[in-house]
Amino acid sequence: MASTSSSSTPAGPSTPATLSDADLDRLLNREASAIQRELEVDRILAAFKLNAYDILDLGPSATADDIKRKYRQLSLFIHPDKCPHPRAPEAFDILKKAENELGEPAKREELDATINQARVLLLKALALPAATPDDSPKLRGLVPPFKTQLRAKSKELLIEEELHRRRSIKMNLANEGFEARKKDEEVATRKRKAEDDAKWEENREQRVDSWRSFSNTSKKKKKQKGALLG
Repeated sequence: MASTSSSSTPAGPSTPATLSDADLDRLLNREASAIQRELEVDRILAAFKLNAYDILDLGPSATADDIKRKYRQLSLFIHPDKCPHPRAPEAFDILKKAENELGEPAKREELDATINQARVLLLKALALPAATPDDSPKLRGLVPPFKTQLRAKSKELLIEEELHRRRSIKMNLANEGFEARKKDEEVATRKRKAEDDAKWEENREQRVDSWRSFSNTSKKKKKQKGALLG
């Protein structure tokens, strides 16, 4: 009687068709998370670099704790070890720089002052007092929204300040270069004078001898002339 043998086939990796609902949800969540990480990297790279609030996706009213919490959240989210985006390291560095700037009171106060100036200018253009709160009904329904206008105006002022800062640095460097050249010329002039004085002293004996020789020759000629006349 012939016997039939049954062979067992090892189970291969699960495919979407064979995954349980829970496994499929986890897989989709991982893929969605990877996409969100890359999108966040793109957002940080596209953010206005002179406005640290934009980079951290926060508003000027954020507290120090808000800033630390948001930085920790984003830094873990886009960390190069977890995010496959090729520019994740660059975005991570930009994020860290923004957190540092807002952590320095002087730099944050300077940024806040510029944003507040932009706000005052916008409210003035709308014929509204500077004390108008952001949630005022008069700011609703604006196109583009007031928040968008404030961000654009702040960007404009920050660019102007950065250009002014760079021009000042360039001018200072030019002035420093002029002063350095002037000092070099003064040093060179003093050096030439010292060399000329040294040469003058070195030739002093030669000039004295020449004068003595000339004087003696003149005396001899006078004696000879007197003898002839006498």
